Amino acid sequence: MNDLGRSLKILFSILILTMAGTACQIDVPGASEAPTIPAIPTYTFSPTLQPSPVVKTPRAVAKVQESIKWEASTPEPTQEQEPLEFSAPQLYSDPSWRPPLYPVPLALTTFDHFFFTRPFAVDHPSWPVEDYRYGGSFFEDVVHSGIDIKMSIGTPVLAAGSGKVVWSGYGLFSGRYDPNDPYGNAVMIRHNFGYQGALLYTVYAHLDRVDVERDQFVNAGDVLGVSGKTGVASGPHLHFEVRLDQDGKGFFSTRNPELWLVPPQGWGVLAGRVMNTGGRKVEGQLVIVRPSQGEQFWRANSYHRGYINSDPYYQENLVISDLPAGKYEIAINYLSKIYRQEIEIYPGLVSFFSFRGRSGFTNEPPPLPGADFNPPQSP
Repeated sequence: MNDLGRSLKILFSILILTMAGTACQIDVPGASEAPTIPAIPTYTFSPTLQPSPVVKTPRAVAKVQESIKWEASTPEPTQEQEPLEFSAPQLYSDPSWRPPLYPVPLALTTFDHFFFTRPFAVDHPSWPVEDYRYGGSFFEDVVHSGIDIKMSIGTPVLAAGSGKVVWSGYGLFSGRYDPNDPYGNAVMIRHNFGYQGALLYTVYAHLDRVDVERDQFVNAGDVLGVSGKTGVASGPHLHFEVRLDQDGKGFFSTRNPELWLVPPQGWGVLAGRVMNTGGRKVEGQLVIVRPSQGEQFWRANSYHRGYINSDPYYQENLVISDLPAGKYEIAINYLSKIYRQEIEIYPGLVSFFSFRGRSGFTNEPPPLPGADFNPPQSP
């Protein structure tokens, strides 16, 4: 097991003992007899971002289907393969419930960055729309630069972090007032904290009404406006983006929000790198994840090509957030053959897998960052 794997195991044990969801020091009976636990890396901010109030947010649920059967365009004639098939998910008795969020910022490893709280209130039941995740393709091959959260018109939209409002109203895409702007009525916040020397922004689009003005300072949880369906939208929802802007690229500097929004306490995130046999990332590959016990499952497709960006460490092209900690099975139908892999999700952490076509799942760790990667150091 590599160092990262051992660290994850240790951190998992710590978090199970705390149950409070914070990354603070704990006192455990008999701790003096336990092995020394390495210090957890933390980030410093200027100014320091204060933790958001701990809230309960709705649980993400998979789309209910009678069954799933895949048919590949390139069959393998050598042998007949079993179809990948799941029955309808067994949902929890209260599907809108989930544990309270960890306070932000949460960064239990050097490479993770859960800096933002959720942009909606505790009673909202949807997260996120399965077919409109980051990197999805729709509207004549437009690639999605954020995530969509289904909301009825008039639902309050909240700031995911503190900072200054730098855009309010129509015209975000073009940079000037435009009632036909695809983002519709939108808000953008430049946050008063960054990452690796880069500015961080969040975007809230398709609003029915905006309640903040440019240059206004907001805190995490402040109401920015209410949801709607302005701009290019097939129905009422919130389009949410995270941008890591190092060189003024704006729209072209987005990142997957599911790697930046803090998970509920005791829950984690799955990131994957899905490739063909030659090691090239595959577009639109369906991946299904289900717990070792139970019928509920989650679906996601690998990113399509477009103005999207992978995390410099994970180099992922698929993310599924809000998975309760525990053991899961990943299933991929690649060229008519079903590949399966067990994986464990740890609370407050990103678990990673890689898949390489006919070679199946691999034990490769995430690729090392480039030479320009400069992770923050512990204080």
